[in-house]
Amino acid sequence: MKFDGIYTPIVTPYKDDHSIHFDAIEEIVEELLSCGVHGIVIAGTTGEYYAQSQEERLQVMKTCKEAVNGRVPLIIGTGAIRTEDCVLFAEEAAKVGADGILVSTPPYVIPTERENALHALAIDRAANLPIMLYNYPGRTGAMMGEEFLDRVCRSSNFCAIKESSGDINRIHLLARDYPHIQLCCGMDDQALEFFAWGSNCWVCAGSNFAPEAHIALYQACCINGDFDQGRRIMSAMMPLMRVLEQGGKFIQCIKHGTIMRGLPAGPPRRPLKPLNKDDKRQLEQVISVMNNTIKLITKEGN
Repeated sequence: MKFDGIYTPIVTPYKDDHSIHFDAIEEIVEELLSCGVHGIVIAGTTGEYYAQSQEERLQVMKTCKEAVNGRVPLIIGTGAIRTEDCVLFAEEAAKVGADGILVSTPPYVIPTERENALHALAIDRAANLPIMLYNYPGRTGAMMGEEFLDRVCRSSNFCAIKESSGDINRIHLLARDYPHIQLCCGMDDQALEFFAWGSNCWVCAGSNFAPEAHIALYQACCINGDFDQGRRIMSAMMPLMRVLEQGGKFIQCIKHGTIMRGLPAGPPRRPLKPLNKDDKRQLEQVISVMNNTIKLITKEGN
């Protein structure tokens, strides 16, 4: 399976009492698909899977599958601390008809590369679906290194990796030494570098509220091969990247940005709290300037 284009790891909408707003999931999916995103990812970091019960996660799977209805690929996250739980989520993802699954390192555990590979292979056997690995050592404490990659790649289901380490050398390593694993951008402020090294996929949380901007960068670099325009678009996006990647309030910002778009994303689940007024104002200004600038850049290119 090829993961091409903009994949949105969608937020999980909550009501004011922090229960899941299942009816809002369809509204969010419809908005994203109408804007042209190429795939939907659920139960990733942005979806706050770690703050949900097993029953809630299974219901979100079913609700999202019905909302997407085969129009774009649906990738379902299997992340959990215990291998047994990840296997269960993988089995359920296969049952609901997911197009692929997202496999991450169990958080907090810090397994060895061999242990992590055996964990991933157990998930693979449970689902037998295309797999996008999710390398995010900042959240999990462990890197999917070369020993891990060499072991899991014995299965052809491991066909892509969402690289979120932030280490530019990882892009070089993956592009050069693991060309059979599709390189997917998972670090928003390095999107241009990923595209320059041949990546054709961007899993970007910011596309929850600014799909047009993210699609514009993908279009310029991956479809048109116009890296001059791509650099200008990326430059316009960098203030947003700084807020998202370096502000320490990633999910809170994504949630507020989605609400700004008129979608009922609701608050994050505790222990996270919504942005304060100053942070909201800063984010709103950054998004407004970015969108207006990119509109001008893309208009000039037409």
